[in-house]
Amino acid sequence: DEPLHEWIESRLAPLPKLDEAQRAAKLLEWWRPLDHGQRFVMIKLLTGSLRVGVSQRLVVQALSKISGIDTAQIAHRLGGDWKPTAAGFAALIDPDASAHIDQPYPFFLASPLENEASSLGDPADWLAEWKWDGIRAQLLRRDDNVQLWSRGEERLDGRFPELESAALQLPSGSALDGEILAWGNSAPLPFTALQKRIGKLKPGRTLLENCPVVFIAYDLLEQDGVDLRAFPLSERRQQLHQMLRSAPADSPIELSEAINAENWNELAALRDESRQRGVEGLMLKRLRSTYQTCRRRGYLWKWKVDPYTIDAVLIYAQAGHGRRSTLYTDYTFAVWSGENLVPVAKAYSGLTDVEIEKLDRWIRSHTLERFGPVRSVKAEQVFELAFEAINRSARHKSGVAVRFPRILRWRSDKKIADANTLDELRDLARG
Repeated sequence: DEPLHEWIESRLAPLPKLDEAQRAAKLLEWWRPLDHGQRFVMIKLLTGSLRVGVSQRLVVQALSKISGIDTAQIAHRLGGDWKPTAAGFAALIDPDASAHIDQPYPFFLASPLENEASSLGDPADWLAEWKWDGIRAQLLRRDDNVQLWSRGEERLDGRFPELESAALQLPSGSALDGEILAWGNSAPLPFTALQKRIGKLKPGRTLLENCPVVFIAYDLLEQDGVDLRAFPLSERRQQLHQMLRSAPADSPIELSEAINAENWNELAALRDESRQRGVEGLMLKRLRSTYQTCRRRGYLWKWKVDPYTIDAVLIYAQAGHGRRSTLYTDYTFAVWSGENLVPVAKAYSGLTDVEIEKLDRWIRSHTLERFGPVRSVKAEQVFELAFEAINRSARHKSGVAVRFPRILRWRSDKKIADANTLDELRDLARG
């Protein structure tokens, strides 16, 4: 009958600090007195796979209702490294408590523009910017500290020391929303270059020189310790511009470029140049909009160029996760290199539930070999894949890496000989 918060605080939280033998002994000690239902909950808490079917927004709204605190403030307090303890919950719903100073703000996310851009009305009401292919992040300058938080609320401190050093020149009490990009010769480098930096907690001098980065600032969320999210974007951007004007000329923190055009047709023509510029398209932001929490349609739109598409052959399959853990839903696809099929992409989205069940049955009856959870299958099924970008990569056997691959269609009308070739993908790839 021990309360849940005591389980989390006194039992589960200290568990990672124990060695393997101590952890095993503790788990067995806890396991024995529990009944079937309690053991189920314990396993879910340990594995982090407790799915309750409630969205983050609904949780925030519920906490706001019982506490009387604005939803934006609740979402802010839940951000970053919030601890699910009794003290943490008490502070979360305390009207007099201030948000932890080391927490990021909830990111305001864009929705894909599905209609004509002209449906948005007068283009003068919108800010147009390039849609960069980097790491969305918040740069916080508070007291004598600098913090970088990714959109997934992961601390990036140490990975980009040049950004942290430059941020010390910003006024204390500042929070910038923007994008981290690998940058060289006044242009973005492929995302594969940025990946080299992401995995290095303390990059060496050679990596810093070969793969410099910049922080493209989109928005100012906090100034002099004051939350600016309730102000319109036009005012926030003006204040951001004033702040960055005094930065050194060689500062890696730069203001996002506003793209000026007389009408939607001009913007569409600029959007068509996206791939030559190394960007994914345009962002459209309503100038009078406040900085919202999560994704709210009507304020931020991503107007991306059409994705690349290829036809590829299914060669491997693996079971999914959560409710799809009993179905084969994670797929590996290949294209032709001479007489051989070479894997180039993994994808797990794009099929309907009916198609997934049908493909699952086919995979089980056409398995050639098993490698742990992975099955190799007969090379018979062709799928049309879409992806946002393709770069050359020495880390992959194929020599190329695709960004955000997903399934567009199951091409049952095509034979495997109709699939694309590796040479065709290499022709599309950036250096």
